[in-house]
Amino acid sequence: MRGMSIGELAGASGVRTDTVRYYERIGLLAMAARTEAGYRSYGSEDLARLRFIRRAKSLGFSLEDIRRLLDLQGNDASTAGDVLALTRQRIEVLQNQIADLAAIEAALANLARDCPPDAPASDCPILAHLAGLHRFKMGVPRSPIMSRKD
Repeated sequence: MRGMSIGELAGASGVRTDTVRYYERIGLLAMAARTEAGYRSYGSEDLARLRFIRRAKSLGFSLEDIRRLLDLQGNDASTAGDVLALTRQRIEVLQNQIADLAAIEAALANLARDCPPDAPASDCPILAHLAGLHRFKMGVPRSPIMSRKD
């Protein structure tokens, strides 16, 4: 079978070509073989690996998690319990993110509820909150995400 170009691989796996290059740079995907003309050439194993990475990302796994999953997959001493432990850790992270998003949603709902649509923008409680004014007067909870340094 003839090797795939980077564009063919990207199209078949559902990722962009710059994503393929990035995964090569960070070691999630092996560096591609090169043709005599210097073009990258990929095989079916590369396609399977990229599809694995894409599916894992769609389930919320981080790139570091995916690296560990790939290591577990390729290690005969690994058990399903190892994979399950990593999956449970990811579930916990996702549950925390969901809680953070719920707090943000509640804060935005409170701000929206208190915003008079016909008032001048200078009287908008949403803008006042974003500017750091009246934070506690309005009863808007401070989300863990909103307290992070930018």
